[in-house]
Amino acid sequence: MFTKMTAPVNLAGGGFCRDCFAATEGAERRCRACGSPRVVRHDELHALSIAHVDCDAFYASIEKRDNPDLRDMPVIVGGGRRGVVSTCCYIARINGVRSAMPMFKALKACPDAIVIKPDMEKYAAVGKQVREMMRELTPLVEPLSIDEAFLDLTGTERLHKDTPARVLAKFARRVEDEIGITVSVGLSYCKFLAKVASDLEKPRGFSVIGEAEALSFLRDKPVTLIWGVGKAFAATLEEDGIRTIGQLQTMDETTLMKRYGVMGRRLFHLSRGEDDRTVHVTHEAKSISAETTFNEDYADPADLLPVLRALSEKVSQRLKASGLAGRTVTLKLKDRDFRSRTRNRQLGDRTRLADRIFRAARPMLEKELDGTKFRLIGVGLSDLAEDPMADPADLVDTDAARRALAEAAMDKVRAKYGSRSVETGYTFGTAGRGKPQRDQES
Repeated sequence: MFTKMTAPVNLAGGGFCRDCFAATEGAERRCRACGSPRVVRHDELHALSIAHVDCDAFYASIEKRDNPDLRDMPVIVGGGRRGVVSTCCYIARINGVRSAMPMFKALKACPDAIVIKPDMEKYAAVGKQVREMMRELTPLVEPLSIDEAFLDLTGTERLHKDTPARVLAKFARRVEDEIGITVSVGLSYCKFLAKVASDLEKPRGFSVIGEAEALSFLRDKPVTLIWGVGKAFAATLEEDGIRTIGQLQTMDETTLMKRYGVMGRRLFHLSRGEDDRTVHVTHEAKSISAETTFNEDYADPADLLPVLRALSEKVSQRLKASGLAGRTVTLKLKDRDFRSRTRNRQLGDRTRLADRIFRAARPMLEKELDGTKFRLIGVGLSDLAEDPMADPADLVDTDAARRALAEAAMDKVRAKYGSRSVETGYTFGTAGRGKPQRDQES
């Protein structure tokens, strides 16, 4: 285990082996029972209960699981040459490949990489398996994305007859044995440091940051470690001579708030390891969207409208699966020079129907067709809620009810035979233009 700490730690504290789960004593580097070097120990190990669990190189790990021939090869999951890297395995990362990197740069850094197009349905199914296993540990699970979540195991010792630390280690082993992928666990007393800890020793990590060491652990870390400090804000802090969290620890809250507003309060508290956010059982999505980057640029409506319809159907499927409906339809476009255009339209009633999403987005797209060639198109729905009154009968468009019934019939066929088992006239034959690279829920 790697737990980077500067405060002294009593290694005689209770520990255990992450492979055989035997208790360990003293400072042995290997388990006496099985010889494994994967021993975890920490003074606060059995007193901590807030965890962040993150699947390791999620998409790539699933692809390697399903095709063992890829095990020792660099794998990139993402769009074609014109797309971006969704994720990559650790072999590719050693060669300089990173998530969100343009594909041409990734292949330049790692020319031997195997590129696989994303299969979001497969990844979502595996993510759901992992999530259900998490919920067997505690009802307090807060998903952050398809492959990571916060867990609060406070008070579960009587249920599991074991400490949260050991329960989490057994969970990680179970995921590896039953699902065939690996996870990294961060354990701490608050969400901020639990998430920091989960990144310390990937893959197959189990790292602990205790309350006693929080200040010293954070002192020499860059300000970008703080949640919400991106490149732009980090540049602002650097202009003020602030590069490390330790510098923030010497400043009072009033000074930080005068300089940086509400963000100043966050800097003050998180720099000291103070985070009172609780683990929420539900993580409400603000929007659901899908987008695709083309293999070549398109300006013709004959090329763009079918893709818009396919993306509308994908968003609709996600909404129906989640039991949500939305009111605001957003169209996203990016031209060949990477300039973005975003257009919105608010509906009178919430919807989850692909037909209504497409019919709202279509005129927005047609208005933008001025000869510009686009490399990316996306559509999404926001202002989401569980709305039993969504999609009421349309008294103006009398044909809408017929189209809604047809869509319901197609949904039944797709649920039984797959998403491409039935297609509309718009979407038939669009697979070669580009493939949705990422579904977004935020």
